[in-house]
Amino acid sequence: MFDKLEDILIRFQEIEDEMMNPSVVNDQNRYKKIRKEHSDLAAIVEKYKEYKATQNTIEESLAMLEEESDEEMRELAKEELNNCKQLIPKIEEEIKVLLLPKDPNDDKNVIVEIRGGAGGDEAALFAAQLYRMYVMYAEGNRWKIDMMNLNENGIGGFKEVIFMINGKGAYSKLKYESGVHRVQRVPVTESGGRIHTSTATVAIMPEAEEVDIEIDMGDCKFDVFRSSGNGGQCVNTTDSAVRLTHIPSGIVISCQDEKSQLKNKDKALRVLRSKLYELELEKAQSAEAEARKSQVGTGDRSEKIRTYNFPQGRVTDHRIKLTVHQLDAVMNGDLQEIIDSLTAADQAAKLSNLQEVS
Repeated sequence: MFDKLEDILIRFQEIEDEMMNPSVVNDQNRYKKIRKEHSDLAAIVEKYKEYKATQNTIEESLAMLEEESDEEMRELAKEELNNCKQLIPKIEEEIKVLLLPKDPNDDKNVIVEIRGGAGGDEAALFAAQLYRMYVMYAEGNRWKIDMMNLNENGIGGFKEVIFMINGKGAYSKLKYESGVHRVQRVPVTESGGRIHTSTATVAIMPEAEEVDIEIDMGDCKFDVFRSSGNGGQCVNTTDSAVRLTHIPSGIVISCQDEKSQLKNKDKALRVLRSKLYELELEKAQSAEAEARKSQVGTGDRSEKIRTYNFPQGRVTDHRIKLTVHQLDAVMNGDLQEIIDSLTAADQAAKLSNLQEVS
């Protein structure tokens, strides 16, 4: 591990030298590439420097204990030595986490697809609440929301909503949200006061760029139709909505949020590209079954991942057996505790898996 860290330290210095080179600065593509590499290595280098400084302090404290006769100075040296010895294992674990292979999609924007599941109108109302929850979380991170398609049920619920979250690191934060979300509560339509269980499915897809997935337009069929639901005069009175059918995969996408048919077509293609990219990721994950087992789950839409229990005011994530009694805060976008816990569990599982392999 330490040979690798030394190599990273050398490479980091080379990058910093390159970033000062005028020829590199003037080449925007090259400069952007090495700046990203610099950003990726910075945290590792900083932690490794902290490790080396702590080791140096240990050596200096040991030397002081051998040479120093003053009892007060010896006590200070002992205290510093003990503190540093306790720090070393913690820093080593942090370095191991930083050295884990990085998900190449982590920095990407995400396309979020939420659908009402079992439970009829109540499921659609829950889907709308999940949409609001993710929007509020995104706003808290100063990310931008771009609506792709919305299919409402007429009473404030969403049969389906597709939207994009634009923000650095959005996928790294939200990738564990894919799956079945379950709600337990008394629906507003329930006169007897009985608790019902309903579900909604969430899919989190990294935005695929054209270089990731190339679409043959000959495989695509476009139909145009008049938009329905809420919208401005132009949206509802012109054939601006687009239905895209990808013939080889059978994927069908409708986009009607924009007034322009061209813009809706572009959005539909972006969603298609991300869906096809997700299928490729799933194939790769299936080919690496053992690595897949080491993760907390990032893509199985049939997996029940979380329950929102309104009568008890709690949220339970079943993958890591985490329960938080702050339902109102979570529904208002305060997801960070859950996301941090999922990330930590995933990292711990990957570390354990690496140790078993080695």
